[in-house]
Amino acid sequence: MPEIGYGKRKKGFIFILSGPSGSGKTTLVREVLKCPQLRRKFIKSVSFTTRPRRRGERQGQSYFFVSPGEFQRLLKLKKILEHTHYLGYHYGTPRAIVEQAIKKGLHILLCLDVRGATFLKRRYPTRTVTIFIKPPSLSAAKVRILGRDIVAQPGELNRRLRLGKQELSYANKYDYCLINDNLKKAVREVKRIIQWTISP
Repeated sequence: MPEIGYGKRKKGFIFILSGPSGSGKTTLVREVLKCPQLRRKFIKSVSFTTRPRRRGERQGQSYFFVSPGEFQRLLKLKKILEHTHYLGYHYGTPRAIVEQAIKKGLHILLCLDVRGATFLKRRYPTRTVTIFIKPPSLSAAKVRILGRDIVAQPGELNRRLRLGKQELSYANKYDYCLINDNLKKAVREVKRIIQWTISP
């Protein structure tokens, strides 16, 4: 595992998890932030999205669900720090949440695609730590996607898997790369990276 020599700093860090659909990155974020010692040091980021709300999702907690027109308005007002278009929908990270976290010396943990991770790494090179999450295999990713019951449109599964293959080619550009073949182990590894980075 490579080391990043950030040393002792007062400002907060941005931790980014990326990976193909079915890699388990969203679950990892949720499980890592259950840790009381880490949770009090982090600000939760809720992204904007134009996709429809799924069963069990709550406005302002899962996402800020907005119309395409509202999303474009937020972009023009520069209230979105980075954004992407994925499977027909827009996703964006609120600028204010990230900037407030850094200034307050708190940290933020984001799930972003390769493009978003690259953008933030360039914008905050000494404050951003990127972690790529790989599924054990693409067949395992397929099983996870189907198990989540999120494939709503014809051909969506194949598009997710095709995009996943493309994303895997960027794994070696990240600060860390983990294989999520065991959730508890992967959670421990992400926690270890975070604790090493933010420790005095």
